[in-house]
Amino acid sequence: MTDRRRGDGGADVLLVEDNPGDVRLVEEAFDGGDVDATLHVVGDGVDALDFLHRRGDHADAPRPDLVVLDLNLPRKNGDEVLREVREHPDIDYVPVTILTSSTADEDVLSSYEHSANAYLTKPADPDEFIENVRSLERFWLSLVRLPDHGGHGTAAEQ
Repeated sequence: MTDRRRGDGGADVLLVEDNPGDVRLVEEAFDGGDVDATLHVVGDGVDALDFLHRRGDHADAPRPDLVVLDLNLPRKNGDEVLREVREHPDIDYVPVTILTSSTADEDVLSSYEHSANAYLTKPADPDEFIENVRSLERFWLSLVRLPDHGGHGTAAEQ
């Protein structure tokens, strides 16, 4: 059914979210979704960058196929994370979808200016939230053809 780019039958998704309730809803969406995906969760921007750069406690982290990023995060906000991702050639190709409660026009504009692939506002209704995340999952991991990790990554991977 899906065109996986790695051929291993599954995808890795990094969720960067500090709200435990929102994490639970995203986990529920992925658990009940149609796509074989592993959800990795970090709670702040510093941990997100460590995961993406495979540093410290995240040295063995997989390269995610998709990053779902909140903007309002401790230690380093989502806008800063997005900017750093787009400036680093080893990870700049990874799709980043913003999933946030912010409806501010300046946040939407800033996210797209820093090359976010999509901007979704978290619905207040939990069922709608779950359905939106499932739609996001289906789109990015079933319909879209993502680039192979080959040619990207650290020197040790190449």
